[in-house]
Amino acid sequence: MGRFRVTAQVISLGCRMNLTEGERISSLLSGERDTIVINSCAVTGEAMRQTRQAIRRARRARPDARLLVTGCAAEIEREAIGAMPEVDGIVANASKLDFRAWNVSGGPAPAARRHTRAFVAVQNGCDHACTFCVIPQGRGGSRSVPVADVLGEVERYLSLGAAEVVLTGVDLTSWGHDLPKLPRLGQLVAAILDAFPGLARVRLSSVDGIEIDPLLEELIASESRVMPHVHLSLQHGDDLILKRMRRRHLRQDALNLVARLKSRRPAIAIGADLIAGFPTEDEGRHSANLSIIRELGIVHGHVFPYSLRSGTPAARMPQVDRATVKTRAASLREAVSETRAAWLRSLVGTPLLVLAESDGTGHAENFARVRLPAGVQRGEIVRIVPTTIEEGLLV
Repeated sequence: MGRFRVTAQVISLGCRMNLTEGERISSLLSGERDTIVINSCAVTGEAMRQTRQAIRRARRARPDARLLVTGCAAEIEREAIGAMPEVDGIVANASKLDFRAWNVSGGPAPAARRHTRAFVAVQNGCDHACTFCVIPQGRGGSRSVPVADVLGEVERYLSLGAAEVVLTGVDLTSWGHDLPKLPRLGQLVAAILDAFPGLARVRLSSVDGIEIDPLLEELIASESRVMPHVHLSLQHGDDLILKRMRRRHLRQDALNLVARLKSRRPAIAIGADLIAGFPTEDEGRHSANLSIIRELGIVHGHVFPYSLRSGTPAARMPQVDRATVKTRAASLREAVSETRAAWLRSLVGTPLLVLAESDGTGHAENFARVRLPAGVQRGEIVRIVPTTIEEGLLV
């Protein structure tokens, strides 16, 4: 009997952008055999460790496969990754969606599998220079996808059954700065809504609050098809730390934005990225980080312990010891958990429109996760009035 040959496998690590690109890579390699792609991440030292671990694990699992690495780690740590004995080749991050970079025969269309929620990458790269970040090195400068191309991608996903479109990007709110007439993200969202009146839901991935343009803010506040869920690239709640991070906003900017949105759309859910233990952070500045969770009402929190990346300005600043960083990260997560638990309790008895997924659960418009009754089909949008909370799910 001949040896069983498996199809290409893509392992994506890190951000939502990488996961979206990983799906595209899978479609490019759909005709390949015995190939593994590690779509890597390098945003933190821990991400680099996980990338190396994934490479070694994949090689152990399939010793005879061709193993290729792409993504930010392959760009930033190209020499080190290329020197790993498990790695057969590297594909540049900027080329990973070009079928020619993979040495395959053609660029097949993505497999026509059904979609519930479609992630559409409308922007890539970043022009900013946050002191803790290496992403511009891995992804290059900010580039926007033209409106016509975005509309074509949305139309394709709608034809595959998607009821919700999520717009993603490395620096999503910078979309349009490199296009003719310098459109802003609000114009792209409006164009999608106008072009597809049957599209039920548009959601935004992480946004930089200071870059939200007036039209986008108006759509978030008043348009029912734009989901009441804003995830802020906040990073910290203390002004001095924000300045040392070289962020473009201050604490009060975030407070003002959320206050305006909640005054117009009280049910809006706020998410945020927060970094614990940034260099020079003392107890007082950590307390400011904790308190902004309560003041903004952050119910979807992504907490990251600061991880030193060599070559960044933050790496040259006085560091917080690792034990303290971990302790502070745990306290931030606990604060988010408490805020989220209170929020979920407030939703009991409230009618919610839930998009059903394949595991018997779904997400409401505010991104609360809901367990669904038997018989609800994937892709349906159903009205649910939760009566209790079980294991962090509304039921």
